[in-house]
Amino acid sequence: MISIKVPTVGESITEVTLLKWTKAEGTWVDRDEVIAELESEKATFEVNAEKAGVLFHKAKEGDSILIGDVLADIDETAAKPTQTEAPAASAPPSVPAPPSQAPVTSVPNNVKATPVAAAIIADKKVDTTQIKASGYAGKITKIDVLDALNNPGKIQFAGQELFSRNVRPEKMSNLRKTISRRLVEAKNTTAMLTTFNEVDMTAIMQIRKQFKDKFKEAHGVNLGFMSFFAKACAIALTEWPTVNAFIDGDQLLYHDYADISIAVSTPRGLTVPVIRNVESLSMAEIEKNVIVLAGKARDSKLTAEDLTGGTFTITNGGVFGSLMSTPIINIPQSAILGMHKIQDRPMAVNGEVKILPMMYLALSYDHRIIDGRESVGFLVRVKELLENPSLLLIGKDPVASLLEL
Repeated sequence: MISIKVPTVGESITEVTLLKWTKAEGTWVDRDEVIAELESEKATFEVNAEKAGVLFHKAKEGDSILIGDVLADIDETAAKPTQTEAPAASAPPSVPAPPSQAPVTSVPNNVKATPVAAAIIADKKVDTTQIKASGYAGKITKIDVLDALNNPGKIQFAGQELFSRNVRPEKMSNLRKTISRRLVEAKNTTAMLTTFNEVDMTAIMQIRKQFKDKFKEAHGVNLGFMSFFAKACAIALTEWPTVNAFIDGDQLLYHDYADISIAVSTPRGLTVPVIRNVESLSMAEIEKNVIVLAGKARDSKLTAEDLTGGTFTITNGGVFGSLMSTPIINIPQSAILGMHKIQDRPMAVNGEVKILPMMYLALSYDHRIIDGRESVGFLVRVKELLENPSLLLIGKDPVASLLEL
């Protein structure tokens, strides 16, 4: 019998949380097979079997376990079970197909629902705002829709009766503890201030419309907004280096590179993986990095390396419908840029009123190191680069550069 202990995952980390067992109690595991997923305050990681044998759990899912504690035992002397032919699976009970005329496409694109739930919503014309989703990652299930139909105009929490007064305690995860601690630390240890501006997204939206198909064909990824914003910030950071600097005791640490953290929302909380050397990447390389990091965040595969070392952060509350916000600095960084929802608004252009796709930008910064001139200048430069995307190529107007002006 050998014991599998919780490995050391960082100098400052003393305990982890057992997220889930990937192999059941009493089952055979091969050497190096993944048996469990653990979560530290910084990232999630997998634990592998050191020997082949029968697995015995020593902790339950959700338990907090100290580094070095025994996670599981493996009986390496047990005989490996022989492979037996699996019995033929019985045919699942027939489920009536949803009516062919049900206009499933009438379910809003931003609403996640199972196929059966979507069919019922479309057929019965259920208002999705009156449905409380109980499925994974906020997905609406069939039961959720039926609850809404049986109780019109009344909101039910998932699995609860009407007029419930139940309170459900739930243990705070290590990740949520870390988020809580860092946010409070940022508020208490920085002189945080926020400056606002707005950007006309017309030029970027036209570029995406014109080149999105060719871009995906050439690079295998979609042309999103994040690459434009990351590239604009990287250029602006070279021109306003204090925005890219840290306070370290009585010293200022300036960075001659732009490692930009991208805020990503996951079912377990907010994470900020880092794209390294954005100033040296192409638009396609930035988009590929965003996809990889977002996928790893969604699948809880981010490592401590993915989450450390950023010099500046971009967060996009617009994907959730936020029109304006004041983002909190991601310490030890000194500034964070908040993107928001693109909304058509009447704007005065050369004495005429035009409807333009506008986005509010918010830059929260540490006033101990960044003065008003630097913060406003940085944000105005980002606005200029986004409204004139040709400037992203070399940071200057091509014609002015040609004329050496």
